Amino acid sequence: MKKTFTVIWILAFLFFTPVSLLAQSEMDSGEESGKKEKKEKKVDINILPVVATNPTVGVLFGVLPGVNWNMGTPEDTRNSTALIGVYYTTLNQLFTSVRANAFTKEDKFNLLTDIRFNLNAQPTYGLGSVLDKSTLVGGNDTPSDNPYPPFQEQEMMYFNNFRLYQTVQMRHKKTNLFYGIGYHLDIFWAIDDRQLDLDADPQRITHHYRYQDLKGIDTEKYSQSGLSANATFDSRDNVVNPYVGQLAAISLRAFPEFLGSTTNASQLWMEYRTYVNLDKNRARNVLAFWTYGWFVTSGTSPYLALPAIGWDMFARSGRPYTQGRIRGEDLVYAETEWRFPLQRNKDKWGGVLFLNTTTASSRTENINAFSNFVFGYGGGLRFMINEKKRVNLGLDYGFGANGAQGLFLNLNEYF
Repeated sequence: MKKTFTVIWILAFLFFTPVSLLAQSEMDSGEESGKKEKKEKKVDINILPVVATNPTVGVLFGVLPGVNWNMGTPEDTRNSTALIGVYYTTLNQLFTSVRANAFTKEDKFNLLTDIRFNLNAQPTYGLGSVLDKSTLVGGNDTPSDNPYPPFQEQEMMYFNNFRLYQTVQMRHKKTNLFYGIGYHLDIFWAIDDRQLDLDADPQRITHHYRYQDLKGIDTEKYSQSGLSANATFDSRDNVVNPYVGQLAAISLRAFPEFLGSTTNASQLWMEYRTYVNLDKNRARNVLAFWTYGWFVTSGTSPYLALPAIGWDMFARSGRPYTQGRIRGEDLVYAETEWRFPLQRNKDKWGGVLFLNTTTASSRTENINAFSNFVFGYGGGLRFMINEKKRVNLGLDYGFGANGAQGLFLNLNEYF
């Protein structure tokens, strides 16, 4: 009972605080409107239909509304952005999400929200950045990452996932530094490891089952629930499509059992982004860099809650690989992207070329981070659907090792 009340209190604080901050912002705007000419509320909504196909989902279709708004004025407040995704697949999978990066009036507070409910499925690949490893422990088959020949149904692991992350950070005076606390909840349940067969001779053991069994954790359901301490330096000139500036962030997350976690654990997230203009006469000619490190720093995190590509806030890391393809107790990711205009004097059309690499560890198999690197590369087109707020519609195609490739449709830049 005490555990339940503790979690309820944390949720109430972290979720009613943003609501009260937004209400205060509206009140401030109302007070000013009595003194000055009333300003028209500006909220831009762009709805992107999505159709895709790959062996993990079959055929996927849905919508991706993007919302951009400003809670103050462009002179004193950064633009806020949110992506809302609703997808359904021919394999009866459902993916829903709300991801937002919002700034209140005069950037007094920064609110990061990541909410997901998924009826998911993906193959189990094991831990570490080694691609030529069987999906079964001790098996002989080497899975292909080529998305066109489909995976067999028995290689899939089905599971349901609910995520609720909310971070509230306060701005330090008039600087670009923000700091605050957050709550992080991941629940995985109805885990059906299709390739697992304990009655076979010899037994068919998946990497998921082996890891959970070695750690003494339930193989069918588990959760992580905890608090975080966060600090962010953000000097980017635009959240969704920066031309200049830097972002540096650190988040230390503790997942104790008394807050609802299946096991005691802590994780560290560190991230850095920088943007370099290559032509003083064309602001859109940019070389962008992104790197993050995600580590289990103490205790034991369940398998699906371990650091993995595609599980960052906006699910942007790891082109062209499938979500969770590279997973481990320690994971380091790096990407560089050249963004350039395709028109001589206009910014409507643009292009990108990207290169990324990932390394991950498996402490249970003595695979060290930095002993193996997995690369991805590709390019794409950009169409600016809102030039004032720099909202881009992107279409990319990427290639990687072991036959990996894929087509990616997105709103806003990847980082």
